Amino acid sequence: MRIAVTGSIATDHLMTFPGRFADQLVADQLHTVSLSFLVDQLDVRRGGVGANIAFGMGQLGTSPVLVGAAGPDFGEYRDWLDRHGVDTASVRISETLHTARFVCTTDADHNQIGSFYTGAMSEARLIELKTVADRVGGLDLVLIGADDPEAMMRHTEECRSRSIPFAADFSQQIARMDGEEIRTLLDGATYLFSNEYEKGLIESKTGWSDAEILDRVGHRVTTLGARGVRIERVGEEPIEVGCPDEERKADPTGVGDAFRAGFLSGLVWGVDHERAAQVGCMLATLVIETVGTQEYQLRRAHFMERFTKAYGDDAAREVRAHLV
Repeated sequence: MRIAVTGSIATDHLMTFPGRFADQLVADQLHTVSLSFLVDQLDVRRGGVGANIAFGMGQLGTSPVLVGAAGPDFGEYRDWLDRHGVDTASVRISETLHTARFVCTTDADHNQIGSFYTGAMSEARLIELKTVADRVGGLDLVLIGADDPEAMMRHTEECRSRSIPFAADFSQQIARMDGEEIRTLLDGATYLFSNEYEKGLIESKTGWSDAEILDRVGHRVTTLGARGVRIERVGEEPIEVGCPDEERKADPTGVGDAFRAGFLSGLVWGVDHERAAQVGCMLATLVIETVGTQEYQLRRAHFMERFTKAYGDDAAREVRAHLV
């Protein structure tokens, strides 16, 4: 099974200011602010939902095809993904725009000032999935993750017109989409991914009930935070899977992306949805224990030891056969 992952590719530039923003603000001059903060720490981290999901799948050995747009500064990031099992040959490189970038400064009170530069991500709309499919010998599923909104629309319509199964995953972009856009993007999806809050927002914006949405998608996969995940399908009992015990909680960023990576890898392996969800929850647990979305290490023995403890010997035997 060959899966393409479309979505944002970005880097996060995270800085720390040792003082307080509030001390630098003059109440009667807020209409003409001009400030510069001398920071004492900078972390540059790889990110973007498309790249995060593809990285996780690569760690599990399922050879995902990453589809997105980046800038000429993507070279080092590309090498990292290539080394970790991601096919990056379908990433479009802009001739004029840098890779998307989130720049954020956090002060001593944990207040933040941030900016997101879309950059090359806006060119993802120029990518044709047929070209990708022809290069790799066909696609069995396309995950349409948060990206340039026009790219999400184009990829969805192309999947429909070419009869390629697709998974809808709006995540961060759901806030800016209206009901009509969301209805267009989810109708006919094989999988619809969201968290609990996004689930309610999708229903509110589309005007469709939970049952009506379920009628329009093959499977509805809802992550439940620390409670795990629920998978629903019309006419079948929901499947609920809990999370393994955490060793620590370091950083929740990228946990949802890791779940999707594990779940999709389970589909590639051909295991059932319950087992795929267990793999997703295990990978998500590794990410929440690590600072950064792609900084965790997947060591087979350690992964299987914890997976066995959480889900039992039968589940472990089935997954062990696929995990390289």
